[in-house]
Amino acid sequence: MKKIFTILTLSVLVLTTHTGCTSKFEEINTDPDAYTTAPYTNMLAYVLQRTASQWLTNLDIAQWAGYVSEIQYLNDYSGYTPSNNTYGNRWFASYWGHVQLQDILNRTAAEPNANRNIRNVSRLMQTYLMLICAECHGDIPYTQAFKGAPEDGSILQTPYDKESDLYPALLDSLKAVSHDWADNGLGTDALGSGDFYFKGDVKMWQRYCNSLRLRYAMHLLNVMPDLAKATVEEIFGDAAKYPVIDSGSGDALFWWQGSKPYNEPWYDNFLSRDDDGMSQIFIDHLKAKNDPRIATLAKPAPKDTVYRGMENGALDQIDLAVTSRIGALYRENPKGFSVLCYASESYFIRCEAALKNWKVGMSADSAYKCAVKASMKFNGVSDAEAGAYLADKGAWPAAEADQYSALYFEWWVALFKNNIEAWSLYRRTGYPTYIHTAKAKDGVTPQYPGARCVYGTEHNDVPFRFPYPQNQYNYNRENVEKAAEGTVHYVWGKQLWWDKRTDVH
Repeated sequence: MKKIFTILTLSVLVLTTHTGCTSKFEEINTDPDAYTTAPYTNMLAYVLQRTASQWLTNLDIAQWAGYVSEIQYLNDYSGYTPSNNTYGNRWFASYWGHVQLQDILNRTAAEPNANRNIRNVSRLMQTYLMLICAECHGDIPYTQAFKGAPEDGSILQTPYDKESDLYPALLDSLKAVSHDWADNGLGTDALGSGDFYFKGDVKMWQRYCNSLRLRYAMHLLNVMPDLAKATVEEIFGDAAKYPVIDSGSGDALFWWQGSKPYNEPWYDNFLSRDDDGMSQIFIDHLKAKNDPRIATLAKPAPKDTVYRGMENGALDQIDLAVTSRIGALYRENPKGFSVLCYASESYFIRCEAALKNWKVGMSADSAYKCAVKASMKFNGVSDAEAGAYLADKGAWPAAEADQYSALYFEWWVALFKNNIEAWSLYRRTGYPTYIHTAKAKDGVTPQYPGARCVYGTEHNDVPFRFPYPQNQYNYNRENVEKAAEGTVHYVWGKQLWWDKRTDVH
């Protein structure tokens, strides 16, 4: 204790001595070469990287999408139970990112025209962060979430917005960005080296914006069909004004730096862990269709070089040597990619819209073939092989009922590694129907959310949504409990507003 006291006393004396010698302490201790505020491009870089690491690198959701299965540490949850470290961190990343981007918007508000590109990208990413958070959680705080606390402190208890209000508002936000670029032209300001997604290519940001509009409009097909139709027809009705990610632009991917701590996350998992093998339902589907993409999507089992998957939700361990692993393209490159938007996605949307007789400038048959070809190309399949597939087991069916089935199954295969969107496709359409057979155990509702669950109810489906994070129950309990009303099982949650399936539990 005497030694500690002596050190503290010396520190105080030193501080007193220095402050007593000058009245210009701040000037002396200020680095004239240091930034007083972070450059916009640096702030953008941090948000883009963090968004990718939290929302676009999800092996857990790859299980819910039917692509991979837990193979190592089987338990009552079989990979279906998310931890607060996963959904809590993602929730935080959305709200943290929104605040950082708002700082850019506040600082550029005085000169909007001179900063059009950074402002539009910031608004786009703010909207995306809220959309993907709602896509995974359902109702979320939004309207009141970023206003700051008034004197009475009431805003600290933030109410939740309903999905039915959120989606139209957020689609309007994306539309405003899209129209600003379409009506006023691309800005002259450079996004800088912090644009990790598109390397300063503003035209690609414009395409990405319209592709997100298409994606989230289609989520509303079963609940707000008029809004979905109007959005899709507007975009496909004027390709020059509303360009999208397609085969002309190429796929939209975030490429990782390739050195720690910025390796592609699936590669890091590959280096140190062996938790995930290919899903049985995915491998069996590819084999049944004689799909040439299987050689890229998966690796043959090491023991006998046969493509073989693990049962989704299995509780019994099998020989790991007879289970296929994820293909090298997707997992074994430190400079690998996370998926923003595949070129095939816009064609699948166009195909579904055409089946509903919407005006999209292309027949369903043609859009389907373009989509499949784009996916085949991405996976290294030759034009000849792709043509042979489309002439055989991947052919466009004559019967309308079979056309929807063909569309959704192909869409599912093509979305591999874009896992949250694949999970959403399943929740919206019920395809792939194979996921419905999942044998999964939910935890009994715990005494308080976040507590470890005990072996409980059997489900025929994967989780419907993420649980709300523990800190919402700690600091915003009244509002989060209202948002979670109707939830029977904490882990599984309740179906989202736009998920109209009736045969899942």
